[in-house]
Amino acid sequence: MHNSENCHENVWILSGTSDGPVIVSKLLKLNYVVFVSVITHKASKSYVKNPKLHIITGKLNDSSEIINFIEKNKINYVIDATHPFALTITKNLNEACEIIKKPLLAFERKSEIKPFKNFYYINHLKDIHKETLVNKNILLAIGSRLLNETAAYYSKCGANVFTRVIPTCESISKAFGSNIKNSNIAILKPSKTKDIILEKKLCDHWKIDYILCRNSGSYAQTNWEEIVYQSDRKLFLVKRPKLKNKNSFIFFDYDKLINQITKKLIL
Repeated sequence: MHNSENCHENVWILSGTSDGPVIVSKLLKLNYVVFVSVITHKASKSYVKNPKLHIITGKLNDSSEIINFIEKNKINYVIDATHPFALTITKNLNEACEIIKKPLLAFERKSEIKPFKNFYYINHLKDIHKETLVNKNILLAIGSRLLNETAAYYSKCGANVFTRVIPTCESISKAFGSNIKNSNIAILKPSKTKDIILEKKLCDHWKIDYILCRNSGSYAQTNWEEIVYQSDRKLFLVKRPKLKNKNSFIFFDYDKLINQITKKLIL
């Protein structure tokens, strides 16, 4: 158990609902005061109630807001456990921490994909060869932010575009506001277990040929991999962006990240 001398140390973690709750739980057990930034109120419900836990909801607009938050709340450690493709917040965090000389600890999910038949890495969302797309049914499982733009591109390439979006107001709104046919949109929360019947039935019902998703390391990605592995479909996985983070230390293991904060690991 952490001793009382660390009660004054404040940790700020920016995360979603997968890795954040695990890291927060470990920090609270060690008697740290923890601040968590999430985008939606729904995401905040994934965290335990604790007098030492403070949850902040909403987007941070720029590096100056980040600096103000760190200084106002006397943050000792900043953890970036955001989505691997959340480029703007990661860039702003790096800029802010570099300006005020605050070390940034970045957590990334491991992505241990074993190559198999019909699996392809691509660099960008629009990198599937045009000549292979005509009359193919492609399922976009890429989130909602770039959904309309990506869907429009593949429609022009001659593909029949479908999508699966998660049940949030923003995702649903953007999906039905896109150029994808309403009948080609599924609202589905990804299965967190090996029971991926709904995702598989969806692909079977729509007779999906290609699945496009991002290398996020999430259980949703694992589901698509499993579906393709068991079929003749093709999976196109967008590589994670590589950011030059001068001021951050990257961890792929929860305990090693926590050990760095408790000074058990020297970089």
